Amino acid sequence: MSITILGIESSCDDTSAAVIRDGLLMSNVIASQSVHEQYGGVVPELASRAHQQNIVPVVDTALKKAGIQPSDLSAIAFTRGPGLLGSLLVGTSFAKGLSLALRIPIVDVNHLHGHVLSHFIREELSDRVPEYPFLTLLISGGNSQLILVRDYNDMEILGATIDDAAGEAFDKCAKVMGLPYPGGPHIDRLAAEGDPKRFHFARPRIPGLDYSFSGLKTSFLYTVRDGLRADENFITANMADLAASLQHTIIDILLDKLDKAVKQTGVRTVAIGGGVSANSGVRQAVADYCTTHGLTAFIPKRSFTTDNAAMVAIAGYYKYLDGQFCRYEETPFARVQV
Repeated sequence: MSITILGIESSCDDTSAAVIRDGLLMSNVIASQSVHEQYGGVVPELASRAHQQNIVPVVDTALKKAGIQPSDLSAIAFTRGPGLLGSLLVGTSFAKGLSLALRIPIVDVNHLHGHVLSHFIREELSDRVPEYPFLTLLISGGNSQLILVRDYNDMEILGATIDDAAGEAFDKCAKVMGLPYPGGPHIDRLAAEGDPKRFHFARPRIPGLDYSFSGLKTSFLYTVRDGLRADENFITANMADLAASLQHTIIDILLDKLDKAVKQTGVRTVAIGGGVSANSGVRQAVADYCTTHGLTAFIPKRSFTTDNAAMVAIAGYYKYLDGQFCRYEETPFARVQV
């Protein structure tokens, strides 16, 4: 009998539903929220209200695109955390309600585990997936982590950000430049036209494999402030060079720790995941690093880098195979649980 999993993702500002049958992706629907753009960041209350409006039509569309009925589902996987509590409550409550109505189990998924396992999403049986063990550089708006993945349920965080994450550095610096939210994609576009060595920003000296981006952000802010004092058109005149230098510095910081992790673990396969893994410079830099050092690289499709339910469904699929179901008493969690 086929195993069909409905995945639900609602951790931040994207409502997503996906269907996976026997490990193959059948549909992946995402409804994004543009309401936050005018505020320069996600407003939690507005996000949860938008999830309430979107979740029923998004799930309905995912089922129709997959060509299945609710009665065909084997289980429902949902993001339990980390994320915005109000947003997570919408997805969690919907999953529990549908589970009770259909009398099928629910599977809770750690959002970060979903990003790591996004490389196991198959659209065709021939699609290549990593072999264990492998290293994952997980980079997003809220997290920058180096993870040793021994199995789908055996992951060890080797290093993590102690303050701002890489995605936060992109977005906050972009805001200083007057770019729309989210700023990361705008930085990526501008960086392709600029000189990455024009400006020099602070690099952290954090021991071990942990990350820090707050000093970089502050250094960027001081550079812009001093530039504006000399020329009120400083940002406009140097927009591309600022973006290119910022991106170059962030990539250097990321790859420095990645290189240390590769040498410490001896692992020969490297994967990236999370929203910042959609960045063109990051993708190329990791690919080049792996080629230079004879490593196998896994760079996700851009559609699987953002918050999406396909990664939740595949993580739920593996937990379903092991009979790891969720109790209805379980509640969402906002912070990272190691």
